[in-house]
Amino acid sequence: MAVSEDFARLTDPFRPELLAHCYRMLGSVHDAEDQVQETMIRAWRSYGEFEGRASLRTWLYRIATNACLRALENSGRRPLPSGLGAPGEYPEAPLAAERPEVPWLQPIPDALVSAGSADPAEIVASRQGMRLALIAALQYLPARQRAVLILRDVLRWKAAEVAEAVGITTTAVNSILQRARAQLEEARLEADQVTEPTDSGQRQLLDRYVQAFEAKDVQAIVELFTKDAVWEMPPFTGWYQGPETIGRVIDTLCPAKGPGDMVLLPTRANGQPAFGVYMRGEDGVHRPFQLQVVDPRDGAVGHVACFFDLALFSVFGLPATLPPAD
Repeated sequence: MAVSEDFARLTDPFRPELLAHCYRMLGSVHDAEDQVQETMIRAWRSYGEFEGRASLRTWLYRIATNACLRALENSGRRPLPSGLGAPGEYPEAPLAAERPEVPWLQPIPDALVSAGSADPAEIVASRQGMRLALIAALQYLPARQRAVLILRDVLRWKAAEVAEAVGITTTAVNSILQRARAQLEEARLEADQVTEPTDSGQRQLLDRYVQAFEAKDVQAIVELFTKDAVWEMPPFTGWYQGPETIGRVIDTLCPAKGPGDMVLLPTRANGQPAFGVYMRGEDGVHRPFQLQVVDPRDGAVGHVACFFDLALFSVFGLPATLPPAD
């Protein structure tokens, strides 16, 4: 077998988890894909020198981690609007300034980073490590802290393995990890908050969510949210908190006039339910409007991030248009 075929056969199975790792580091599906490609190029060039002292998986993660650290040297953090200031107090006012120059946090499709495990515990753990709130919180850590925390707490590497991968001492790993954990303490999510899409309570909640939005039934929408729910819409900097405020935002700023104007197609992002939202045009055709990533909590909706980056629809494999309804 040719070396190139052997390399591809051995390394291709690791691409989804390497993409998840790079995404956790960078907060962008596009940047993560670039760094996975860079990782594979560097690994191919060095493959003849790979001596097998560590596993191939560990070796690839080291290359990917350092590729991401280099990429982060010249890039800023990727926030969500809720990380930039206080919530908006006047939802009827025009949307806060659009900031296209900000490198906003992006969601990632579950399908791209699926680990392929049949173990329910591994599936939940994998989804927990991709939650949008965690990825957003990671953006506030310095690059090396981010790498150490991901390798130790998400991937469960030993301190000595992390030290070798990042190029520091084991003592430094433990010190950096302690500081990173302290910064993320409030943002961390408990495993029992992650519910599976097969959970009947979640299915019913999401069915009500779709019905309320497609009917633009504002009162029904308000009743879906927790009392401290957050609604945000990058690239607009404003964000809103509380069911009544969110309801007023949707009532006054959403262009849908009534039933049939919006259609929601289900997908999965960051281990969470998500929807491609389509808005009906004057010709009756529904076109991409926003991608919503929903965080269900205890039978209600605690957070919705609405991404207006329409290029995400193709990343998620969602159609470019929906035909007019009969």
